[in-house]
Amino acid sequence: MIGAALAVTLHRGGLLLAVLVLPLSIPVLIFGVAASQAAISGPLSFGTPFSILCALSLVSFVIGPFAAAASLRHGLD
Repeated sequence: MIGAALAVTLHRGGLLLAVLVLPLSIPVLIFGVAASQAAISGPLSFGTPFSILCALSLVSFVIGPFAAAASLRHGLD
């Protein structure tokens, strides 16, 4: 959401979108795979990677709309 809001305000925002979204999505991918692997294999702790994944999701849900609104507001000026 944040990357899309920044890319909308620029004429050539496609590369910027990829540069912004990729670093934000890699931790989610890493902890998602770790939580899935822990759930499948059993003896590993499932709670730690899942808790970090939930924390990343909640932070993005809370901060995302404010950051997108600020980006769009700045782009209109």
